Amino acid sequence: MLRPEDMLKVIFGYTAKIANERKLDKILLLMADMGREMIQADRCTLWLLDRDSNELRTQVAHEVGEMRIPATSGLVGHTILTGQSIIIEDAYQDSRFNQEVDKATGYRTKSILVIPIRDSEGEIMGAFQAINKTTPEGVFEDRDIEFLTLAAYYSGKSLEAAMLANEIEETQREIIFVMGEVGETRSKETGYHVKRVAEYSKILALGIGMSEDEAELIKTASPMHDIGKVAIPDSILLKPGKLTEEEFEHMKQHTSIGYNLLRNSKRRILKAAAVIAIQHHEKWNGRGYPCGLRGEEIHLYGRITAIADVFDALGSDRVYKKAWDLERILTLFREERGEHFDPQLVDVFFDNLDKFLEIKEKFQDSGEPVEL
Repeated sequence: MLRPEDMLKVIFGYTAKIANERKLDKILLLMADMGREMIQADRCTLWLLDRDSNELRTQVAHEVGEMRIPATSGLVGHTILTGQSIIIEDAYQDSRFNQEVDKATGYRTKSILVIPIRDSEGEIMGAFQAINKTTPEGVFEDRDIEFLTLAAYYSGKSLEAAMLANEIEETQREIIFVMGEVGETRSKETGYHVKRVAEYSKILALGIGMSEDEAELIKTASPMHDIGKVAIPDSILLKPGKLTEEEFEHMKQHTSIGYNLLRNSKRRILKAAAVIAIQHHEKWNGRGYPCGLRGEEIHLYGRITAIADVFDALGSDRVYKKAWDLERILTLFREERGEHFDPQLVDVFFDNLDKFLEIKEKFQDSGEPVEL
C-alpha cells in the first residue's frame, strides 16, 4: 500500500497532467494509469455511458482497445444502474459478471472493484473499473474504493469538459458531412462521393507525413469542398453537355462562395474546410482557379483534396460524362504529375493505390444514406 505522502504525489502528479490535457482518449488513459497506481491493480478501465445508444464504451483500457457493451451488462452495468460501488473477490463466482469481455480479450479476471463516476450535476456518466489486485492477498478493500473515488473526484471535471468538447466536435462532423452531401446532391451525386473523398484525403495526408490528428482534420473538413454549389443554378449544375465559357465562369464561383460561407468561423474544422473549398481547384502549374496559385502557394489541404476529388470524380458517373476506367485515370495522373497535381502527392497516391481501390469498392454508390 502506498504511504499517504506517496498517494498525494500520485494524485497531484496525474491531476496536473489531466488538467492540461484536452483530448478525451488521453485523459482516460491518464485516469486509468492513476487509478492503477493508486490502488495497485493490474488493470484499470474507464467506461463511459453513451445514453443515445444505451451502451457502455471504453475508449482506453490497459492492453485493451475500444469495446462496447450494453449499458446494463455485467458489474459495470450494475454500478451504472444502481450507483453503488462493488468489490468482488472472484468474478467468475458472481452471476453479474459478463465473461464475454474476457473471452474477447483472452484475459482472466479474478478480483474486481467498480465505482460510479458522476458529473457536476451528480448524474452518473461512467464507471471506474479496477481488475486483479496485485498485492499478495489479491483482494480489493474498502479503502481502495475511497482512493479510486478520490481519483475520480480530482479528475472528473477535466473528464466532463473533454466529453463535452468531444460531443461538440462530433456534432460539427455530422453537420459538415450533411452539408457536404447537400452540395453534392444538388448535382445529382451521392453522399458516397464525399465519404470517399474524405477517406482518400486522410490516406494522402498520412502518406505525406501528417500526424493522425491533422489527417483526421482533413478527413473531417474535405466533405465541404463543394458546398458552394448550393448557389449554382440547376441550369448549369445539371447541364448534360459541355458548359459554355460564360457558364464555366459561373460554375467556378462555387469555390469562392464556399469559402465565404465558412471563412468567418473560428472552429478549426470549418477554417480548414474554408481553405479546402477555395483551393481544391487550384493547380500545381498555376493554371487553376479561382486565384491561379502555383506550387506550394496552394495550401497542402487544397492539394490533397484536389487529388482525392479528381480521382473520385473521374471514376464516377456524372451528368455530363460516364465513369472512366481505372487505367485511363492512372494515365491522367501520371501525365498531370507536376502539372495539375503536387508531384509528391501523386507519388503517395500511387504508393497507396490499393487502399484507394479498397475504399472505392467499399463505398459504392447506392443511393442509400451514408454514415460518417
